Amino acid sequence: MTEYPLLIVDAANVVGSKPDGWWRDRAGAAERLRDGLVVVARDGLADVPGPLDVLLIVEGKAKGIKPIPGVRVESAPNSGDDAIVDAVDFEDPERRVIVVTADRELRRRVIDLGAEVRGPSSVPR
Repeated sequence: MTEYPLLIVDAANVVGSKPDGWWRDRAGAAERLRDGLVVVARDGLADVPGPLDVLLIVEGKAKGIKPIPGVRVESAPNSGDDAIVDAVDFEDPERRVIVVTADRELRRRVIDLGAEVRGPSSVPR
C-alpha cells in the first residue's frame, strides 16, 4: 500500500491570512476551511497531485470542530505550532509531509524535520 503525502494545515494561520471577519466566529471559519480542504484531499495542490492525507490542526476557539470524510481534525492540547511540529516529527521520515502556514518560526521548525512548506494561498481559504 502506498501512503499518500500528508498535508498538515495550520488552521489559525491560514484562517487569519484572509481578513474576512473570521475573528467573529473562529470555529465557523475553521469549519469553512475544513470543508474547502475536501477538494484538496481529492485533487491535491497545484504542484502536488492528489489524493492527499489532510490533517487540519485547530486551537483556541476552533477546538472541537469535527472531522469530515477526507479531512482529519486534531485539536491542539496547547500550542497549535507545537502540535504541528509533533505531527511532522511523528511521521515516517520517508513520507512526504507538507505543512501549510505563513508562520516563519513554524516554517523553520518543520523544514528542520524534513517537511516541505506551502503558504496559505495554496489552499482554499
